[in-house]
Amino acid sequence: MTVIIDTTYLDAGMGTRTLKDELGLPLSKQVIATRRDLHRNAEPGWCEFRTSAKIIEMLKALGWEVKFGPDVVDAKARMGVPPAEELAKYYHRALESGADSGILKRMHGGFTGVVATLRGTQAGPTIALRFDIDANLGPEATTEDHLPSKEGFSSINFGIHHNCGHDGHAAIGLAVARVVAEAKASLRGEIRLVFQPAEEGLRGAVSMVSAGVLEGVDFFMGCHVGVQALKLGEVITGYRNILASVKIDVTFRGKNAHAAISPHVGRNALLAACVATQNLLAIPRHGDGETRVNVGLLSGGESRNAIPASAKLSAELRGDTATILDHLEERAENILQGAALMQGVQVTTSKVGGSCAASSDPEMMELVADAARAVKGVTAIKGVCDFKGSDDAATMMDAVQAQGGKAVYFGLGTELRDVHHNPYFDFDERILPIGVEVFVEALKRAGVLLDERL
Repeated sequence: MTVIIDTTYLDAGMGTRTLKDELGLPLSKQVIATRRDLHRNAEPGWCEFRTSAKIIEMLKALGWEVKFGPDVVDAKARMGVPPAEELAKYYHRALESGADSGILKRMHGGFTGVVATLRGTQAGPTIALRFDIDANLGPEATTEDHLPSKEGFSSINFGIHHNCGHDGHAAIGLAVARVVAEAKASLRGEIRLVFQPAEEGLRGAVSMVSAGVLEGVDFFMGCHVGVQALKLGEVITGYRNILASVKIDVTFRGKNAHAAISPHVGRNALLAACVATQNLLAIPRHGDGETRVNVGLLSGGESRNAIPASAKLSAELRGDTATILDHLEERAENILQGAALMQGVQVTTSKVGGSCAASSDPEMMELVADAARAVKGVTAIKGVCDFKGSDDAATMMDAVQAQGGKAVYFGLGTELRDVHHNPYFDFDERILPIGVEVFVEALKRAGVLLDERL
């Protein structure tokens, strides 16, 4: 397979308006056009109605067998599902944008996962490729030095931004789908493409695993742009020590009282939340491995002159292993209960996301390295590297490894305009065709694609 990386790629995004137009582009331009369209229509986790509808339509047009909605997402295992009004807002936005109403109806309520399958006529392994599709909550830069703003594909959904690269991941997945479909006659075994919602907050993978989408999978592959791969064309062949994590929402309930006349009658929920925040961030680090603690949201109170009766915080804990994470959770729960006791308030904690720890298998890392060597745009190949963060892919990796399969999560290198989860985040789109090639070459080396013309 030879993909020409066109130096005029910057004009590839907004000139297409229909699915036929997009699929009619050269592959190297299609993957960028797809990425820009997804970026412009960014949607948060469990609300990816327009995103998933587009993915489904493209996959069907390419001849893939597609399952979506409750068929691939276990309702009982979903975490951190937004309120009904939030889901309805994005559902109607997708409908107004022209997304297929029949497809949307099947995803109603936030069942936005998609799985596509293509089977060969010959026996062979089953390989799953996973691509996350959701955007983050947070603003996007609007200045001319931000490429999406300059080129006209900034998010049209205010406060929602693809500031982690999932738009690029999904675009790579759809381009791989095109290449594989065109080479269907040479396919052995089975290829499954898993387009996963709600990766941010680690909310989506467990429900897809619970729905059985990885049953019978021999090999699992996923990737991420950036992270520790920060030079264009660099490939990290596999990440290890993807951190286990849990996400919690905490609510404190106290009692209002006049702040001057009767402060002694009140029960200060906001003060309890502040004490808890300070002490969560002060949890001692664990000597046996990496730990991370963050409180990202803190709010409370009703008025300036009243003792605040309500407060909320959203926090996350991360650790190298399940044992370390269990230790952090125990310390955190003691802190939350202690802060509530100090102020005489009630506290409730809800788990809204989480994932296990995972590491790539050496055999799969070597397969990625071998694939990368065959890709002209790859400039450097690096071996195993610590991820230093968490990713929902770990849950899928663990599920495949637990049934005797092998898994890898590798890195695609690109310079970043700014760090992940920042309003100015953006990546060099030239990594997208390179990523497509690495996946296709890996499929060949895994023994599922036999067409040497690719």
